[in-house]
Amino acid sequence: MSARFPVLAAAALLLASCKVGPNFHPPAVPADAGYTPEKPAATAATNVPGGAAQRFVDGKDIPGQWWTLFHSEPLNRLIAEALKANPTLEAAQATLREAQENVAAEKGVFFPAVTGNFSTTREKTSGAAFGNPKQSQLFTLTTGSVSVAYGFDFFGGERRQLESTEALAEYQRYELEAAYLTISSNVAAAAIQEASLRAQIAATQGIIADERQQLDLLQKQFALGAVARAAVLAQQATLNATQATLPNLQKQLAQQRILLTALAGRYPSQEVSETFDLAALQLPQDLPLSLPSKLVEQRPDIQAAQAQLHSASALVGVAIGNMLPQFTINASYGNTVLDIGSLLSGPGIWSLGAGMTAPLFRGGQLLHQKRAAEAALDVSAAQYRNTLIAAFQNVADTLRALQSDADALAAEVAAERSSADSLAITRDQYRLGAINYTTLLNAETSYQQAHVNRVTAQATRYADTAALFQALGGGWWNRRDVASTDAPAAAAKQP
Repeated sequence: MSARFPVLAAAALLLASCKVGPNFHPPAVPADAGYTPEKPAATAATNVPGGAAQRFVDGKDIPGQWWTLFHSEPLNRLIAEALKANPTLEAAQATLREAQENVAAEKGVFFPAVTGNFSTTREKTSGAAFGNPKQSQLFTLTTGSVSVAYGFDFFGGERRQLESTEALAEYQRYELEAAYLTISSNVAAAAIQEASLRAQIAATQGIIADERQQLDLLQKQFALGAVARAAVLAQQATLNATQATLPNLQKQLAQQRILLTALAGRYPSQEVSETFDLAALQLPQDLPLSLPSKLVEQRPDIQAAQAQLHSASALVGVAIGNMLPQFTINASYGNTVLDIGSLLSGPGIWSLGAGMTAPLFRGGQLLHQKRAAEAALDVSAAQYRNTLIAAFQNVADTLRALQSDADALAAEVAAERSSADSLAITRDQYRLGAINYTTLLNAETSYQQAHVNRVTAQATRYADTAALFQALGGGWWNRRDVASTDAPAAAAKQP
């Protein structure tokens, strides 16, 4: 017995290690993968709120609650609410639970299938079958049995199927992480857009007040005969045009409020109480710049694509396993009695057997299914590479945008200051009669546009900063604001 044990153990080990099809290995990150040809430099600085210089820190980790870097308590509260109540997240969580249950169900194939059978039948037979039509019998036949069936996964096809199902559960886990990232990023972007709209509305209202004051002055001058009526009408037209821009901004603000309410998992009638202003947001100055090799581990969409690739790889093994023989053993024990009381004490009936089934001819079906699985693997590989390229493109776009945003804000601030100085001089010249009203009107229009452009440029810096955190994966591996649905797997996947 002791001599046979090592042989049996070796055979069991060989059986466990035998799996048809390719063994999956995560694709390596290309050595030349990067974001920009040169190292991103620190952004320009401008002496206005939201104009601080930002520098990129190689390898800096991303906090799980990255939005707290904007130092806005209303934003923190609203994102926390959205992460608890948004229906999209609830659906993603339920989908993950479904995938995990499918994994647990798939594991059942590696255990014997035990089936209990019981039947009782009242029967009456005719003696005509035995040459005596007048003789008949009435009896009750009771049968009870237990059957056991077990299929040997000799070639590993079932293990490949389990591997594919586990990979799909992993895919759903990263889809959930992507949903968390999308919701938090959308709330941050909507809050920044609301702050931008409020600033634009305030700027427009200031311009309207200034233009109304200028109109009042012109009307008094016209009453005294100092200016022509054409100047009054031109200023009135300018004021009306500026006032016409206000309803559209107010409409956008109202829609932004509705969007924030929906992201928080509420109906429009349950509007959120939090409001946002640019002055209350702080621009993060030290920005993370993940190494390219880390980006692959951090981006949920890349990890989800890798899980799909893993699943497709395992399905090739499943298709190959379907082309090979299947081995099973079957056993049953039971009784068939006339008196139900003797069901457990009867003589007993049993059977024990082993079987093998092998596909001999299927008209090429199994071969083409294998080729289809291989083609599906090629599709997943191409989609993975496409996701990888898109992720690096996303980060590169954001890095370029942040540098351009800083330059644009500096230019807009300079333009606003120049147009403000020009307007002040032009107004003085107009009061002295040195220029006509058309020149003053052009100066006013130039300043108005420069003022709104500066406000928009400020908001863009905040928005693109939030976009960088999203592009780098959002720090989900450091997140503590929500309970993990798969803590061991999440810990194993931390960068």
